[in-house]
Amino acid sequence: MLSVFASLLPVFALIVCGFGLRKSGIIPHEHWRGVELITFWVLIPALLITVLSTSVLSFGQAATFALTMFAIVVVMSVLAWLARRPLQAWLGMDGPAFTSFFQATTRWHGFISLAIASKLFGEPGLALLAVAFAVMVPFINVVNILVLARYAAKEPASGTLVVRTLLRNPLIWSLVIGLTIRFSGFGLPDIPATILKLAGDGALGVSLLALGAGLSWRAVKRAGPEVVLGSLTKVVLTPLVAIGLATLFGLTGTQFVVVILAAATPTAVNGYVMARTMGGDAELYAATLTAQVILSFVTLPLFVWGAQVLAG
Repeated sequence: MLSVFASLLPVFALIVCGFGLRKSGIIPHEHWRGVELITFWVLIPALLITVLSTSVLSFGQAATFALTMFAIVVVMSVLAWLARRPLQAWLGMDGPAFTSFFQATTRWHGFISLAIASKLFGEPGLALLAVAFAVMVPFINVVNILVLARYAAKEPASGTLVVRTLLRNPLIWSLVIGLTIRFSGFGLPDIPATILKLAGDGALGVSLLALGAGLSWRAVKRAGPEVVLGSLTKVVLTPLVAIGLATLFGLTGTQFVVVILAAATPTAVNGYVMARTMGGDAELYAATLTAQVILSFVTLPLFVWGAQVLAG
């Protein structure tokens, strides 16, 4: 148990550091938006292309793992959608608020997972997480855009807008590029490979600092029961569902632990941007994200430790 906490401590320390830097004013609040954009558009795509293009995993080795990850996001998406009417009846949750609840319980902060997997398992862990990105990111983005278009916007979004939003997602493009290079058999030339590695090496640390800077304690203090529900659904229910599905599909060892790790991470920061852009309740999303990160300081190490015990 103590070794798991020690392994995850640097990740949480960087998140706290980012929060402290923003609150102190050493790096002004408005500058963090640029850090987030660089991370999203350059650093993380470079890391994903590097990891995927050099991965030693074969399709057969990762097929069951990929199926399990996909099943998790499908199950949680269905459960979140089925909760719409009860949430409306019990909490008076309107359409925009529901979209933020849906996003906060179905998205995942893959960059936290990457940082922890790198610390615990090295390159094999990163390779598995890259596969998780490949199967989860397209589905998560499609379903969340559709939910936002249906329940947040005054008028339903057109199919053209949905497609254009997906095509502008750099994570999807990096997945396509990395997998194409991996299965083409050619590999990257030395100069592009070095450039991508240099950019990717800074991705995880910078993304964690940016996450910490984006947390909103003020929003949490103003929040109600919907934040508690959204937080517990993501950092407690989702990893429990993941344990059940990983056991059902027969995963063991590192693959089992990485599945639970990915499921137990908080939601993604880019959901806030989507909420703000497409008419969702951005303040509710920010509050839920912050609450999830705070809770995950306890729940994430416990689930990772439990997964290691169950995996043997």
